[in-house]
Formats: sequence, structure tokens, C-alpha cells
Amino acid sequence: MTTVEWSRPDAADLLPVDRDLFRALLRRQAATVTVVTTAAPDAAGPTRADGSGEPARAGFTATSFTSVSLDPPLVSFCLGTASSSWPVFAKAEHVAVHLLGAQQGEAARVFATGGIDRFAAYPHWTPGPFDVPLLSGVLARLLCRVAHRVPAGDHTLFVAEPLALGGGEDGDPLVYHRGGYTTTGPPTRA
Repeated sequence: MTTVEWSRPDAADLLPVDRDLFRALLRRQAATVTVVTTAAPDAAGPTRADGSGEPARAGFTATSFTSVSLDPPLVSFCLGTASSSWPVFAKAEHVAVHLLGAQQGEAARVFATGGIDRFAAYPHWTPGPFDVPLLSGVLARLLCRVAHRVPAGDHTLFVAEPLALGGGEDGDPLVYHRGGYTTTGPPTRA
């Protein structure tokens, strides 16, 4: 029987955590790209016209989306509290999470751009249940109820319960890796 020896990392390889080093390290992790959208009638937001009677809409590109639990079904995502979308998401009761396909880099870029009306810049959406904007042409969509908001540093972690699922286009996902958008090839079986 062969014995495997594990070595400890050299202390010289471990560096104190600073913001730039932390960000550079996290860029090495590939993450699927989602756009999260919402609407809230009592919120001020960049898309709300005063006196229009329409709810404020907000949406942002997220790579922090993950499943949390199967029983009950729960998912999560994070949003920075300094984001222009924060005032609407802070009051929203429902959200839609859209898993983007490889061909949807434009949607990811638009919803990651600050200082614009994202819904005017990306017209491929329709109002859905609870006035939540639903993007078209996505790989999959989850309409969710916000179950919990957990403060986490300069972000808030949202835990949401899927109420309805929508399959969309079949294809490869859009992936964020090393500061840019890419995609995966066909899956290989282990």
C-alpha cells in the first residue's frame, strides 16, 4: 500500500487579504451569468416616472446565483447595497432570475451598466406576474418570492423561493471568467 504525504502550503504563499488580491482571486472562478429583475410599487427607482402609476423596475447582472435547498426549493443571489438597483430590490416581494445563454452577452452587458435605463436599452422583455420583467430568449427562468434578506458586508444576500419555472432556449450557458464573458463547450460525461 502506498502512503500519500500531504504537504502544508508554504507560509510565504499565503498573503494578507486585500481588496485587489481578493477580487483577482475570485476572477479565477467561472460562474454562470444571470440577470435578476424585479418591480416594486412603493419604491423609487431609475425607471419610475413620477405619477405614472407604474411600479419601479430594476435589474442587474449577477454571477452570485446558486441553489440553496431542494426541500423546500430555495435559491440565492447577492446585490451590493450601493447599487442603483438596491432601492427597488430592498422593497421587492418577487424577483425573476434569468439564466443567460451563450448568445446573450448583450443582455449581460446592459444589465451590468450603471446610469442607464436598462429596460429601454434592452427591449427583449415583457411584464410578467407581479409586474416582474421577464427577459426573452433565456436558457431558463425562475419566478421567485423573496423569502429572506441577509445583510452581508457591503451586499445583501437574497434567499428566494421559486414559485414558477420556465424553460427556454436550449444551448450553452453564458459564463463569466477572468473578467469577461465566455461559454462552455458540449458537456462531457465522466
